[in-house]
Amino acid sequence: MKDQDQINYDRIASAIAYITTNFKRQPDLEEMAAAVNMSTFHFQKLFTDWAGTSPKKFLQYISLAHAKSLIREQQVSLFDAAYHTGLSGTGRLHDLFIKIEGMTPAEYKNGGRCLCIKFDFLTSRFGKLLMASTEKGLCHLAFAEDESFAVEVLKRQFPEAAFQHAPDPLHERAMLAFNRERNELSEIKLHLKGTPFQLKVWEALLRIPMGRLSTYGKIAAQIGQDHASRAVGTAIGSNPIAYLIPCHRVIQSTGAIGGYMWGNIRKMAMIGWEGAALDADFNKHNP
Repeated sequence: MKDQDQINYDRIASAIAYITTNFKRQPDLEEMAAAVNMSTFHFQKLFTDWAGTSPKKFLQYISLAHAKSLIREQQVSLFDAAYHTGLSGTGRLHDLFIKIEGMTPAEYKNGGRCLCIKFDFLTSRFGKLLMASTEKGLCHLAFAEDESFAVEVLKRQFPEAAFQHAPDPLHERAMLAFNRERNELSEIKLHLKGTPFQLKVWEALLRIPMGRLSTYGKIAAQIGQDHASRAVGTAIGSNPIAYLIPCHRVIQSTGAIGGYMWGNIRKMAMIGWEGAALDADFNKHNP
């Protein structure tokens, strides 16, 4: 049985899917509410509580046309185009310093032998999560509609590790990243299984500020591999830490949203929510 947070996320995800499909017609509030079988009053309240802004304004953040217009009108690159250029505040996710420690060659080669991995399921505003960690840091974070399948995927990554289904204080700290008030975030260390190239790409992703977008080509240039956009895309697609390593902030050079292993609707929801969070943070500090 789904909890209320998951039900609310499902409703908002359905609304975002409808708005994204029909944005050229600029649907009004009544039409959007009807699409998810809610009254306009309750839809407006739920959406605003979830996103921190109205459905119509949220559309501005996730609209591909909006992102393109910023680039076209301001003549800036995709990498430098922000939904609200110049916004600042303590709530930005990039203020969280995340250290990466790649697994040793031996750990990588032997599939996690001698590692003890704690895992647990938690609920975020973007859906249910499977989070896992070693004594060195967070090693896995994925959206998990099907718990059994999610655990199977985790165990395939570390076939020789010992697993324990149990809560961990690190998991609770990491969950603060999904809240607007991130001031209580402490440093989170990542213990990742990846090639040196993948680790470089994931580190580059961590440098994309909240509310901004980059492209595969820009990431390739950042790591000194200008002609490796396709390989960069493959490394991004192998990202083992959803949201905290923000692969959802990477789009195609044409402005198209591009793929996302946990679903394009979820990707657009993240981009939109981050834009709304920055807007709320700006208004809070600039009354």
